[in-house]
Amino acid sequence: MKLNELAGPAGARKTRTRIGRGIGSGKGKTGGRGGKGQTARSGVRIKGFEGGQMPLHRRLPKRGFKNVMFARKLNEVNLERIQEAIDAGRLDAAGKIDVAALVKAGILRRAKDGVRLLGKGEIKAKVALSVFGASRSAKAAVEKAGGTVEILAPPAEASEQAA
Repeated sequence: MKLNELAGPAGARKTRTRIGRGIGSGKGKTGGRGGKGQTARSGVRIKGFEGGQMPLHRRLPKRGFKNVMFARKLNEVNLERIQEAIDAGRLDAAGKIDVAALVKAGILRRAKDGVRLLGKGEIKAKVALSVFGASRSAKAAVEKAGGTVEILAPPAEASEQAA
């Protein structure tokens, strides 16, 4: 095999639409931008602008709560990924499997706020998992294989219970 013989799979390299190249192209004249005015120009386009009238998104009352700042960022790990790592010898089934062990095994890139165990795939090894959360199916599958799932209490709740 030579460098000049290498090629991507069919459909991997899509040719881009060349706009503004004459009426025969179907994207000529206005180049897919419609008529004149602000929307035809590059750069500025006011979304939700209603000609000076108070826009709908400002007329409606503010509702609800978004937990963006305080939401926990968890890693999701499926059972099949853990089983693959055990089969490959990257993860020790005899020891306790927690966030640090998963990062060391290369299953996770970084620890974040914890791990949530999901039930895709099957697990054959008897493992002791220590995770932040687990789905019902994942917990049932691990216990069926003879393992245990320890759900870690969140740090905020633990401090509230102590007080």
